Amino acid sequence: MKMTGKEMMPETSSSGNASVPSIRDRMEELIRRKQREITAELEKIDTVKFRADSWKRGEDGGGGTSCVLQNGTTFEKAGVNISVVYGALSPAAITAMRVEHKKLQISTKGDNGEEPTGVNFFACGLSMVVHPHNPHAPTVHLNYRYFETWNADGTPQTWWFGGGSDLTPSYLYEEDAKLFHSTHKAALDKHDVAFYPKFKKWCDEYFYIKHREEARGIGGIFFDDLDDRDPEDLLGLCEDCLDACMPAYIPIINRRKDMEFTDEEREWQQIRRGRYVEFNLVLDRGTQFGLRTPGSRIESILMSLPVTAKWLYDHHPEPGSREAELLEVVKNPRDWL
Repeated sequence: MKMTGKEMMPETSSSGNASVPSIRDRMEELIRRKQREITAELEKIDTVKFRADSWKRGEDGGGGTSCVLQNGTTFEKAGVNISVVYGALSPAAITAMRVEHKKLQISTKGDNGEEPTGVNFFACGLSMVVHPHNPHAPTVHLNYRYFETWNADGTPQTWWFGGGSDLTPSYLYEEDAKLFHSTHKAALDKHDVAFYPKFKKWCDEYFYIKHREEARGIGGIFFDDLDDRDPEDLLGLCEDCLDACMPAYIPIINRRKDMEFTDEEREWQQIRRGRYVEFNLVLDRGTQFGLRTPGSRIESILMSLPVTAKWLYDHHPEPGSREAELLEVVKNPRDWL
């Protein structure tokens, strides 16, 4: 009889002790707790509350909870989603993922010796995207995740952590950029002082819109396929980075959310949001993974998209304008610290 869902998961812990919660269990507990904490912090700034929407991936493939706040007083849209999913990766999905995850392999045989159908997997993560109304208040994004695979006979194959957080303003405020980057650097420095420059560069390169030859925003930190340290240490790294998000963003949103703005500034925000949409739909690996995973919930995958955006034909900001200043920064990423 072929096993599905949680029955396929080998019980593992970093200590080898079955009574100790596994890394996957502790990562799941972490993202559920941080979802509650983050939504509570954001609700302090808005009069509208988050709507919690739980979903399932088929009968035995896990699921998640999407918390979305829409058309609030401060936030046009804010989403804080968690997902805990498991099942089988198809050979096609594995082939696509191996571009970034070299250790991921197609199983030579499935259950009972039949032709390979892929490998079993477990994935859990938290994603947050916040789009404020005010053009002077930046969009912020974070995602932290854990991925694990094993063969049909239950033997482990590979695992990794990934994550990061980045800031996408329509108007540049250097003090905001420095606060965001320095707060995340402090979290990373607890683990390795080499992490920040490495992950900052990785972020600049990942959130790059190739067809526009510009970055999506002013960066932050990003890492993926991280498996070269003890999983306990990497779990701690994810927790410290998640803890850094609200201290890095809440002071920024509080000093920008009530600023006066013009119709022209609002239009520039809409144009920059168009760039955000282009990256997420065309280039983002997380979006692509979700769309090609059977049973995924499309509403949750596309939660990151803003309610409103614009694409104006052949638009160019006036030289020397604040809009041109932002464009210069996204075309030539800076070292904010």
